Amino acid sequence: MLSPFSDVQSQSIGEGTKIWQFVVVLPGAVIGNDCNICSHCFIENDVQVGDRVTVKCGVQLWDGTVIENDVFIGPNVTFSNDNFPRSKVYPDTFAKTIVREGASIGANATILPGIEIGKGAMIGAGSVVTKNVPENAVVAGNPARILRTLK
Repeated sequence: MLSPFSDVQSQSIGEGTKIWQFVVVLPGAVIGNDCNICSHCFIENDVQVGDRVTVKCGVQLWDGTVIENDVFIGPNVTFSNDNFPRSKVYPDTFAKTIVREGASIGANATILPGIEIGKGAMIGAGSVVTKNVPENAVVAGNPARILRTLK
């Protein structure tokens, strides 16, 4: 289901995926099956989204972002892909950010470029993730620190 008020330029949208109003998906993006992309999101070209992913309102997925299966991305989560951004100055390649299978990212978290969030990890709301997060870790704060590990 694609909202008539969305701008979906990609031909690589999986079956059963819902894309709501005021979402822009650029031509090179790949989105898997049974995803839910909520309103006011932007998905750039070099982005891969797995199956059964939820992307809540107000999220931008920039070039170099890989989201594996069964990931939850809360409202207004901020991803970044350039460690030294300057207006009209672009790197040859953007940092790759990977969110592994089953991870959850709470509302308003900020994910710095080149980060890997491990399988099953949980990022607390409002956290600033400055380094890789291990598998099944629960992190929170600014900068995000490990609080515990899930079994």
